[in-house]
Amino acid sequence: MNKVLIIDDEDQLRGLLSRIIGLEGYEVFQADSCKNGLKQLALHDPDVVLCDVRLPDGNGVELIAEIKRVKPLVEVIMLTAHGNIPDGVQAIKNGAFDYLTKGDDNNRIIPLISRAMDQVAKAKQESQAEIPMDREYSFDTILGSSMAIREAIALAKKVSVTDVPVLLTGETGTGKEVFAQAIHRNSERAKKSFVAVNCAAFSKELLESEMFGHKAGSFTGALKDKKGLFEEANHGTIFLDEIGEMAFDLQAKLLRILEAGEFIKIGDTKPTKVDVRVIAATNRDLTKEIGNGHFREDLYYRLSVFCIPLPPLRERVEDIEVYARAFVQYFGAKMKKKGLEIHPDYMECLKRYGWHGNVRELRNVVERSIVIAGEGQLTVDDLPLELRRPVPAAGETGGFSDFDMANIEKNHIRRVLQHTGGNKTEAARLMRIGLTTLYRKIEEYGLGDK
Repeated sequence: MNKVLIIDDEDQLRGLLSRIIGLEGYEVFQADSCKNGLKQLALHDPDVVLCDVRLPDGNGVELIAEIKRVKPLVEVIMLTAHGNIPDGVQAIKNGAFDYLTKGDDNNRIIPLISRAMDQVAKAKQESQAEIPMDREYSFDTILGSSMAIREAIALAKKVSVTDVPVLLTGETGTGKEVFAQAIHRNSERAKKSFVAVNCAAFSKELLESEMFGHKAGSFTGALKDKKGLFEEANHGTIFLDEIGEMAFDLQAKLLRILEAGEFIKIGDTKPTKVDVRVIAATNRDLTKEIGNGHFREDLYYRLSVFCIPLPPLRERVEDIEVYARAFVQYFGAKMKKKGLEIHPDYMECLKRYGWHGNVRELRNVVERSIVIAGEGQLTVDDLPLELRRPVPAAGETGGFSDFDMANIEKNHIRRVLQHTGGNKTEAARLMRIGLTTLYRKIEEYGLGDK
């Protein structure tokens, strides 16, 4: 059954849309905020998302980028206020499928969802046909010739033929899941399941139920027994992404699996045995998390039997051109823009940029460039503004004093916005300031889109 997620803080409207869409045979889920919307996205894997522009904890137009980053094939339809065309236009630019005006476009809702569903089905079919799974996640498809990436691949190849736990460390976007998949595909468990779970996408209670399962009647809504992801991965590999976000008391259950190969389901009294290889990943410094009392030291030593640090893209500049050309070839063919060349100035801008989002951010930038580029060549004009005017590197001041507090604050906000891909809600959270304050600072320093 096709799934639709509605993200809107108006209970009455959300309920009405759910009934209308549900009567057409779709499975419908609801959320009242950006945060809850992302949780429902991870939990239910919808095909289409209907999202309001104004949400209690952020802007729906900005949320599109995060939804597309997490679930690239999902189509998003924005719900805009009456007559607010600029929001709808910006939503389309950010990757939305289309937009609806609340109250005015009721007759368009179902046909538009149907068209979006067709687009999702087509995209999934093309995605599955492009690259066979065994090739997609082999070590041969990990790009780069720098010493840092070659060392990481060499370590991963050595550990893949063993059965020990692996801890992958590195910044967001460095390819931790790609490495985890390659390790699994090169192991003796290759023909068994590979199960990936993002520990940051669920609340403690949901994560426990998802990972370990539950017995019928163990809590309200538990109508039947449920197998957890560890059971689904039995004899295969489980990939625990963002392991540093796992609740402290759940860490004890994971440690029990690593030490004894068993766990107890929610509501059960007998242990369940599993034979699973664990690969974990984090962008946090777990030794600091141990010192802060957020991560178990004994679990850290069990997980980090074999630790592979993945280098950020800015530390292997020589690989940027390799990735860029591969992405141009891939997206150029996909968008039927074959024979695209890269202007030297375009490549120079890529090499000078900081890439806090690493390979994932580079991929998004190249894809965006190809969308807006004409035929023949990618030029500097096809890049986002922040790449055309890179932030000064560490130690450079761009003409301002090192002691100029306003300049320090301006550059810090700029870097955080680059790191979050322009997501202001996430940037405000990372900087621990109010969203209103961030908007005021952006306007004050002229950091808005131009």
